[in-house]
Amino acid sequence: MNNRTKLQENMVQNNSSALRAQSRREFLRASALAAAAVSFPYVGNVLGANDRLNVACIGVGGKGDSDTNEAARCGANLVALCDVDENTLARKAQKYPEAKRYRDFRKLLEEMDKSIDAVTVSTPDHCHAIASGMAMKLGKHVFCQKPLTQTVYEARLIRQLAKEKKVATQMGNQGSAGGGLRRAVEVVQAGVLGPVRELHVWTNRPIWPQGIERPQHEDPVPANLDWDLWIGPAPMRPFSQGTYHTFNWRGWCDFGTGALGDMACHTVNLPFRALKLGYPTLVETEESSQVFKETYPKTSRIRFEFPQREDMVPLKFWWYDGNPAERDVKPMRPPAELTKEVAEMHDKMPVAGCLLVGDKGKLFSPDDYGSQSFLMVKDETEYNALNQHEAARAVPSQMPRSPGHMQEWFRMMRDGTPAYSNFDIAAYLTEIILLGCIATRAGVGRKMQWDGPNMKSPNCPEAAQFVQRQNRPGWAV
Repeated sequence: MNNRTKLQENMVQNNSSALRAQSRREFLRASALAAAAVSFPYVGNVLGANDRLNVACIGVGGKGDSDTNEAARCGANLVALCDVDENTLARKAQKYPEAKRYRDFRKLLEEMDKSIDAVTVSTPDHCHAIASGMAMKLGKHVFCQKPLTQTVYEARLIRQLAKEKKVATQMGNQGSAGGGLRRAVEVVQAGVLGPVRELHVWTNRPIWPQGIERPQHEDPVPANLDWDLWIGPAPMRPFSQGTYHTFNWRGWCDFGTGALGDMACHTVNLPFRALKLGYPTLVETEESSQVFKETYPKTSRIRFEFPQREDMVPLKFWWYDGNPAERDVKPMRPPAELTKEVAEMHDKMPVAGCLLVGDKGKLFSPDDYGSQSFLMVKDETEYNALNQHEAARAVPSQMPRSPGHMQEWFRMMRDGTPAYSNFDIAAYLTEIILLGCIATRAGVGRKMQWDGPNMKSPNCPEAAQFVQRQNRPGWAV
């Protein structure tokens, strides 16, 4: 073992000790503030309103394509573009020819350190924390796509880095900026539903292949793709055409986070904020389709149990995923008697939804981003639009509305106003969601107790291997 490797291992051990020292009280404080107009975190290097922001974009294909364009629309001076696929990079460079081109974001950050103020990170999940962490260590502001990280350990570390470096941050779950989501949060927290004891969220994902074995064949790596850089921190494996790059990586445990990691940062965002969700005390994958070693299942039902939180009663949260178009399996969904009014309203069961069940009523959102909600209270037998319901109209609107999701990040860089999905909040949401991924990999029917502050399960020691990934040399967070 060389000195550099020993140093990296010591840093990881020291970081783990520091991260585990965070108290439950601190977590609950932050999760409560997630529901409100927060007054933190502090930005140490606020830029002036008229300053031109030099931005580098890491990952410019897929969602990175629109993230790059949105940064430019918000007034960024795009000084660097980075992508491991030369074809993707070349297409984007046609629109921004003045920007320098890179394949390796580590080289970009090393060479452009003094020339950039901020970065966007829109890579596959397994590189989110490495790119974001490296940028923040250099004092750069960061916008990172959801999920913020691929592991619980990374989420805890990225949150701490953002706080220490006092940089402006935002995770790319754009529903956070929607007035509909913020209005629903206000209504729930005003007590219109009464104590909320159950939460049910379902999705039509995966819409990519998963629940499969690794291909046994190996294909030649295309000349336009740097496969070693694409693999990044994950264990090296042979290239297989169409199996991982460009979009199908989401279902693979080494690269993505499955349906839960892909969609819950959107679909659970509303209840996470409205219900002040802190650490769960138990997570269990109750049922799933066939389990494979390297990919997430085609459909699953996962239960999270949350203790009392401030004025919130204990809560059970069920997550359901599965694609209705999948021929091999019937996707799991909430009980029919619980969603009959939802199905009647839409003439059939919606392919996705978020349902909060309280003692006084129910709130349903069919929108992945929480932009539209419907309310049913007391003895009502059907849902009505939230903004037209008498019980909701009586609730005053107090939460600031957004100028736009990425615009919030630019505003935070310019004047310090916290973005609604800044890493101080987004890391908590991500961490909770990733516990479902851990429970799935730990095994169906395994009631995984969870010690949130210490990032471990008292009764499921095998979960530890999924909390923190062992990265390839040269790819430390």
